[in-house]
Amino acid sequence: MATATFPIRMFRWRLLLRAADGAPLPAGPLWHAVAIGFMANNLLPFRAGELVRCYAAARLTGERLTAAISSVAVERVFDGLTVVALLSFALFAADLPSSIVIGGVPVSIARAAWIAGTLSAAALAIALAVVLAPDRAESLVRRLLPAGRFTERLISVIEGFRHGLATLRSPTRLTGVVAWSLVLWLVNAASFRIAFAAFGLPVGFAGALLLQGLLVFGIAVPSTPGYVGVFEAVIGAVLLLYGVPASRGAAYALVYHATTFLPIILLGAWSLARTGLTLGEMRQEPALDG
Repeated sequence: MATATFPIRMFRWRLLLRAADGAPLPAGPLWHAVAIGFMANNLLPFRAGELVRCYAAARLTGERLTAAISSVAVERVFDGLTVVALLSFALFAADLPSSIVIGGVPVSIARAAWIAGTLSAAALAIALAVVLAPDRAESLVRRLLPAGRFTERLISVIEGFRHGLATLRSPTRLTGVVAWSLVLWLVNAASFRIAFAAFGLPVGFAGALLLQGLLVFGIAVPSTPGYVGVFEAVIGAVLLLYGVPASRGAAYALVYHATTFLPIILLGAWSLARTGLTLGEMRQEPALDG
């Protein structure tokens, strides 16, 4: 189920990365680029697989590297919006225990979840406003915030949104990207839920959405290849909220990570063999003009 998210990513990417005349690119080269890129993410540090994916797409399709990088940046925007939306729902709906004791002090988990859900929903609303109306958002930022480095950086981010989203002027393509993003993250959450059932853990689908959202934030900062260590730590911490013992949580995290880690490495290796590309050449700094 988790491996099925990679072809879903390819279908969504076809809507974002187009030929110079606006025509869709062939699915085969884009699939090889996705497989190679996510394999590289599991083998190389600092999310180097993202650049590898863009470079592979540029080499295999003949499109500009800058166009591929821009399309992946837009992907990340939609991934972030979708994950935050699902996390907001999960924080309201997850059947967390009413409270736990930390250091001898009772902490209301349900109350904390509602507060976090409200803040996440507010953040989602602001992000959607920026994405849907970047010109108005930029004007509002300039009126409300004093001139300075922070304001200029925030405006730069908004301008980046506007530039990236220019590829989605078509309402049909925009709707397709939104739909594929939702399918992608629901399927990914379903893989966590299936693994819960396999381990007999008392966690439902809302818990899977909660785990997914917190995990995405947990591995957002570039770290070790394949997010080894961080991945297991976040999963173990979330499962503790549901009363899952640390040993079972660790077993779940290790098995889930391994069974989702290995298939994309094998698929990426097959794509490397089919295309004649090598990770060595793609780790070199490519020219941005493609």
